[in-house]
Order: sequence, then C-alpha cells, then structure tokens
Amino acid sequence: MSTATATKVLTDRINRIEVSATMAITAEALKMKAAGIDLADFGAGEPHFSTPQHIKAAAIEAIEKNFTRYTAVAGIPEVRKAIVDRHAADFGTNYAVDECVFTAGGKLAIFNAVEVLVEHGDEVIVPVPYWVSYKDIIEFAGGKPVFVETSEAENFRVTPQMIADAITEKTKAIILNFPSNPSGAVMAKEDLYGIVKLAHERGVYVLLDECYVYLSFNGDLVSGASVAEAKAHVIVLGSLSKTYAMTGWRAGFALGPKQIIGAMSKLQSQSTSNTASMVQHASIAALTASQECVVEMRKDYVKLRDRVLEGFQSIPGLTCTVPEGAFYVYPNISKFIGKSGIKSASDLASKLLTEAHVVTVPGEPFGTTEHVRLSYAVSADVIDKGVARIREYLAKL
Repeated sequence: MSTATATKVLTDRINRIEVSATMAITAEALKMKAAGIDLADFGAGEPHFSTPQHIKAAAIEAIEKNFTRYTAVAGIPEVRKAIVDRHAADFGTNYAVDECVFTAGGKLAIFNAVEVLVEHGDEVIVPVPYWVSYKDIIEFAGGKPVFVETSEAENFRVTPQMIADAITEKTKAIILNFPSNPSGAVMAKEDLYGIVKLAHERGVYVLLDECYVYLSFNGDLVSGASVAEAKAHVIVLGSLSKTYAMTGWRAGFALGPKQIIGAMSKLQSQSTSNTASMVQHASIAALTASQECVVEMRKDYVKLRDRVLEGFQSIPGLTCTVPEGAFYVYPNISKFIGKSGIKSASDLASKLLTEAHVVTVPGEPFGTTEHVRLSYAVSADVIDKGVARIREYLAKL
C-alpha cells in the first residue's frame, strides 16, 4: 500500500496531532534501561514518592468489599463532594457536586473540556512555554492555538495585557497552567486574577490547569477560580497525580458551570465511562485525610530543586530561571547550539541520551527552541549523577 493510500485510511483529525513528546522519550528510555544501560532519568514528570499508605489502603478496602462495579459516569457523589470540599477549603470556591466530574486523569479533563467548548476555527490562547499536549488537543478539536510569547528574563511572566493583546473575535478560551510544566513558573496572584476578570468581561473561558497547584513553593496557594464573579467563565482542570503521587491511578477532575460539566460527562459517557471505582474510593481518602503528606513532599521538592540548581552553577554556559513550583527545571542551552554539530535543543537532548545516558526533554514540543526540561522528582543520587554527566558532556563540545 502506498503512503498516500495509507494516509487516506486515517481521519484528518488524527493526522493533525503527534505522539506526546514526553511519552515518546519515556518509551525510548525504557528500551535503553531494558538493555541494561544505566540512565540518569529526568524525563517523565512523575513523583518519585510512593503513593501514601492510607490511599493505597482505601483502594484495597474497596476491592475487598467488592466495590468493583460501574458507578455513575461523573463519579460517585462522595468523591465529587470530596473534590469540591477540598477546593473550597483551600481556595474559597463554592462548587456544587453537580458542577464536578471525576475523570481518568487530568489530561482527560483537559481533553474533554476542549472538545465540548472549541469549534472549528475557534482560537485558544496558550502562553509559551506550554505543556506539550495543549497544542495537539486544541488542533484535534479543530481549534487554532494562539501562542503568547513570554520572556525568560521575567521568569516567563504572563500579564493581563499580554492576554488582552491576543484576544480576537475568534477567541473561545485561554489555557493557564501555573505552576508551569515545563518552566516551574508561578503566576503572581494579581496577574492570574486580572486575566480571569478580563476573560469574564470578554466572554472568554479560562481553562485552569491546576495539576501542580499544590506544588507552589512561595507559600501562597492560588487558584483563578477564587474570583467568584467570573465563575461562569472558569473551568478548573485538576489532578491527584502529582499532588498525592498517584500518576498511575488516573485520577482527575473538572469543576465548572453545570452546563459545561454536564457536556463533559456526556462525552465521557460515550468514551471512558466512569473512572475505576476503587480509584474513586482511594481519591476520597487522599482528599479528606490529613494533607501532611503533601506538605512533606513539597518540602522535599524544594530541596531537590536547590540541589539541581546548585549543580547547574558548575556548568559554564548553562543558565536557568529559578522555578517557584512544580518539579521541573528548564535550563537555557543556547550557548551549546552550533557546537560539535549540535543543531537544536532536540539534537542536544538526543545526544545527551545516547552519549551521556541522561534523559531530558527538548524544548521544541513546549514551544521554545533554546531549552531542555529536566524533572527533578528523582533521588538526590540521580541528580548528582545526572548533573555530573551533563557537565562532562557539555565540556567536550
């Protein structure tokens, strides 16, 4: 079968998107590990902690009590109440249970929200750098990403004026992800609230990707959903994955206007249906028990961040902003592009993997060309080993 014929088999919408860059790199790293190669793996954005014991115990108890059947598509009322209560306690919001849907991970919440809001030709504003999947999710829905460039010199700050300048008559939504994947940048409260109020005034929806909202290091947990007067145009897209070290559990949620949450539930009813029933019970335990485990994990991330940044200081030519949240560093590697045949960030990331045995993610899928992303959600030993390998490799260029 010719390439042209094969292409016609697939829909235009699937051909508009690419495989997730982070997942592709993770797959390649797994192959190398299986071959016995010792890697310093900073690739996947995944906590190195185990899921806390009380969360695991809740899932085991649910299984032993045979809570293993279908549930309501949007999740059992108890897990949705736990979500709205947690968000209310931490951010002062006021969502009802029917303004919440429990999803198979935060990514599905984002995907479903875009699918029910974005028509062909609609524009969605996305600050740069951005999480790799936003562009593809928007384009799969037929929308057009409108990228707003930020300045590394200002720690990737996004202001209301920058968003206002990007809004057109075709703008349907804005996606905000802070703390940011990949940069670890945290929005100032006045900027975040200003953008939410601006969007509400313009009739534009704000999709708040709060995957890392509890991993903010500046002592102030902030949600754009706290702007009560803008509630009609705000959709919170959350996840338990990073907060509670539950990545493989696939536990996410959305909070928003009843009509939009209802549409997301309808879409879910024709795709995944309900999230695993025992995961819902585990999530209740995560959300309602003491949050001390989150506090302790956050403290450890700060120590790991400082360790990797200290290591970077020993690498001439490498510069990096100080992340204020999440668990990523996003160093600028522009001084090394053009040396020894290094043509791009992707090229450098590839050579670091194959020659230095260090796993990083190049900046291009995040919208920048002079960076690589490293996740420091690893042990201190991995940080020390990986930084030493990077330093040794770059010194040879």
